[in-house]
Amino acid sequence: MKYISTRGDKTERSFCEILLEGLAPDGGLYLPLSYPKVSAETLTRWRGLAYADLAFEILSLYIDDIPSEDLRAITRRTYTEAVFGTPEITPLKPLGTGLALQALSNGPTLAFKDMAMQLLGQLFEYELGRRGETLNILGATSGDTGSAAEYAMRSKAGVNVFMLSPAGRMSPFQQAQMFSLQDANIHNIAIEGVFDDCQDIVKAVSNDLEFKRKYKIGTVNSINWARLLAQVVYYFAGYFQATQSNEEKVSFTVPSGNFGNVCAGHVARMMGLPIVQLVVATNENDVLDEFFRTGIYRVRNAAETHETSSPSMDISKASNFERFVFDLLGRDGALVKSLFGEALHTQGRFVLNADQFEAISQYGFVSGASSHADRLATIRQTYEDFGVIVDTHTADGLKVAHGHVQRGVMMLVLETALPAKFAATIVEAIGIEPPRPVGLENIEALPKRVVTMAVDVAAVKAFVEQHV
Repeated sequence: MKYISTRGDKTERSFCEILLEGLAPDGGLYLPLSYPKVSAETLTRWRGLAYADLAFEILSLYIDDIPSEDLRAITRRTYTEAVFGTPEITPLKPLGTGLALQALSNGPTLAFKDMAMQLLGQLFEYELGRRGETLNILGATSGDTGSAAEYAMRSKAGVNVFMLSPAGRMSPFQQAQMFSLQDANIHNIAIEGVFDDCQDIVKAVSNDLEFKRKYKIGTVNSINWARLLAQVVYYFAGYFQATQSNEEKVSFTVPSGNFGNVCAGHVARMMGLPIVQLVVATNENDVLDEFFRTGIYRVRNAAETHETSSPSMDISKASNFERFVFDLLGRDGALVKSLFGEALHTQGRFVLNADQFEAISQYGFVSGASSHADRLATIRQTYEDFGVIVDTHTADGLKVAHGHVQRGVMMLVLETALPAKFAATIVEAIGIEPPRPVGLENIEALPKRVVTMAVDVAAVKAFVEQHV
């Protein structure tokens, strides 16, 4: 299996080459030359596998430069009941007829990012050990990626983490999870801007190839193919739990800001998983919803990026979206480069033509948006009807999902975080504090270790140089 860039660089690279690299040298994102197709017989064989072994089977289709016995050991170390709380790893929670939550948030940082980040930590440590090298991870987070990455990497040899976050725009719990870590290899940088400023800095540093190579810069953001690949697994796991046979089909609703989570669903569907719809749920930052309704992809500036009660989705540039557009446009790298590398920078938008817009329907995508009032109502109704407390992002998903449920097709809504991370809104909705896992009761009171910086690529580079 080889990988190429979405922006036309046809140099074929192996999995372990792109594992440590992040962005391609031309600024594009990596995708496999083609998606492996999964037959009905293979689906039947996979049905009933333990999650770690299912992960091994799926990853093996994309990774041929790690020995099978090593890869199986990595997945079995990663996906354990001790780490994720249940033997199913991502159990389903029925919410009435035809709809269920898929619980992805039982890992160490209470967010779905743990599903991929725990694997990424194991892969990084394995490959760096094999090479005898070190890696300096530069990442950006709107809330959950940062803590998931830091918890996954804090014990890993040969890895330093530099995590950028928008100052004051995460929940107090999210900030405390990251900033309370005192490990010498973990560095938190609060940027005086929005998430997109953080993401732009990461991309600017990654595009400085001389700096990137000198300081061995890698990424854990979902632009890293390995992270997205890990997320493909739980779509298969959810399908197997929700169905009895391969004749049945399901749909997924995915709260989405950066498009990584739902892009993994796109990959699963391209592989042959029987998915009817991939429902993209946004909050007031509705860039993706606008695209799927109109064919117009229009990024917002910082002033137009709303600060909401589902802050992990307060994003106006969906960096993983480029992967889907690459497939949508027939894998025309030159055309993708003209849209993402040129049109967005000069015009802040691009518009699909009629044929391109019509082609979206072939991929199963639909969308919807949610407001703060919608979140409150959904949290309240879900608690009253089922005794289940959901977080604000999952509430966005549930609200949009209800408008797309189809008779005879199970709708799985991906739970993206536990409600304890967004307690203020939960209290506003139902008047009670959401429960916290043991050991996290007073996390906000712990000492903080963080530096604050302006939106300045040079300043971030200087900080990295000083701390490697």
